Amino acid sequence: MSPPAAGLRPIWLAIGAALWMATVGNVALWGEMAARHLLRGPGAWLFAVGLGLIIAASLTAVVSLFAWRWTFKPILLLLLLASAVGTHFMLTYHVVIDSGMMVNVLQTDPREAAGLLNWRLIATVILLGVLPGFAVWRAPLRFDSGGRQALKNLALIFASLGVAAALILATFQPLASAMRNERQLRYMINPLNTLYAAARASTKPLQRASGPAAVVGTDAHVGAPAGRRPTLLILVLGETGRSGNFGLNGYPRATTPELEREHVASARNATSCGTSTAASVPCMFSHLGREGYESRSRDYETLLDVLDHAGLAVLWIDNQAGCKGVCDRVPHVETSGLVHPQLCRGGECLDGIMLEGLEQRIGALPPERVARGVVVVMHQMGSHGPAYHLRSPPAYKRFLPECTSSSLPDCSRDEVVNAYDNTIAYTDHFLASTIHWLQARQGVFDTAMLYVADHGESLGENNLYLHGMPYSVAPDVQKKVPWITWLSPGFEQRSGITINCLRAKRDEAITHDHYFHSVLGLMRVSTEVYRRALDTFTPCAAG
Repeated sequence: MSPPAAGLRPIWLAIGAALWMATVGNVALWGEMAARHLLRGPGAWLFAVGLGLIIAASLTAVVSLFAWRWTFKPILLLLLLASAVGTHFMLTYHVVIDSGMMVNVLQTDPREAAGLLNWRLIATVILLGVLPGFAVWRAPLRFDSGGRQALKNLALIFASLGVAAALILATFQPLASAMRNERQLRYMINPLNTLYAAARASTKPLQRASGPAAVVGTDAHVGAPAGRRPTLLILVLGETGRSGNFGLNGYPRATTPELEREHVASARNATSCGTSTAASVPCMFSHLGREGYESRSRDYETLLDVLDHAGLAVLWIDNQAGCKGVCDRVPHVETSGLVHPQLCRGGECLDGIMLEGLEQRIGALPPERVARGVVVVMHQMGSHGPAYHLRSPPAYKRFLPECTSSSLPDCSRDEVVNAYDNTIAYTDHFLASTIHWLQARQGVFDTAMLYVADHGESLGENNLYLHGMPYSVAPDVQKKVPWITWLSPGFEQRSGITINCLRAKRDEAITHDHYFHSVLGLMRVSTEVYRRALDTFTPCAAG
């Protein structure tokens, strides 16, 4: 009789790895629970032990699905690495991981990813992912034949789910209370949060009708102009703009001195429809509004398509990470990879690059469309974090010392705010430069500029950084965005809209839901999808 094969049974490695991830891999969850006073008293600690065992049992069930010779170790390694990466971002920036955050991750380009690389990430991945992963990879395992292994895997799955169910019942009262009252904790259960977010993000497209985007606004046409010149509207799509950090909106620092010298109107109570670029940009250019966009059953054409249907010349200029599908059917160019001695360095360009050669870009558009009117979207790099210090040139670093690390907790909060405010100072200069560019062309066009940011940012309030929190639990600083309008005298005359009127309404609540309809109103585009009640400029329009 031959001796039994040496090596561990997969069940023990599955349970061991699950316990590691449930305990050490969830240090961010336990820290957040402690900060919210959920671990006080013996009963609370029993609840924490129960929750940890629920997580471990659930992970064991997941791992058991893949407890086969060629899949077991690779799946464990992926889970350990996902757990380590999730721990880093939850500990360092206090973000949570949901389907929206997963979409952000999937749409992150290499340049953005490089900005997040720092010693904290490397150390956390090595300690919590690579070292235990190495132990997993080196561990000798003993698998049974196909049928016997399948029965054992199935038994372990049911046993793990049974243990999890029993523990949920045993801890139901404190568990239900914590998950109901502290909803962000749901998105911190690591790495189950990553698995759930990935599943949601991958299945969302399947919940919508496939095929090309549904056509919108084919009846669009431009109303009879009140003046002899066509309209030129520049839409500046801001990145990571906190409304409260703009001097125009009452911020005590002089972050917007150049705009304050221009005749602009700033809406102080504007709210975004998302907390990330991937969520907000498609939403604000949609006719559906936030709720309709979230629950849509298919994809639709965007504001730019409607402007195109109206016969206007449309151009998207991108200095960031793409238009998220908004500009796919209209002319678009990227400037982030251009070469310029003052404006571009290290594979990234300052936003001023978008004004370089702009007249030639407009001149290359179909002249018959230009004669009807032009809409140019300029998508900023803006205040994209966490490397805020890279988003402003030396001349606009007014607030010092500034944080020069992408690991924001390594800096004092004052240094983080200084670095961020310097990005607003440069955005102020960029917007004023755009206004000056438009003023120089008033003999050819009636010109206007509308600047609206896609979402806000957390700068360390309650130890929370960056953005992307689930909308229902996100703080206001991630949702309150600047909305700034400039109109030339010719544009005021032809539209009947005055800056003074807009200034008088600066504290009225508006949202990204108004954006689609407000832009159509500015360009005098008539279409069945236009909603006058959602045109924020209508109350100030004569006639």
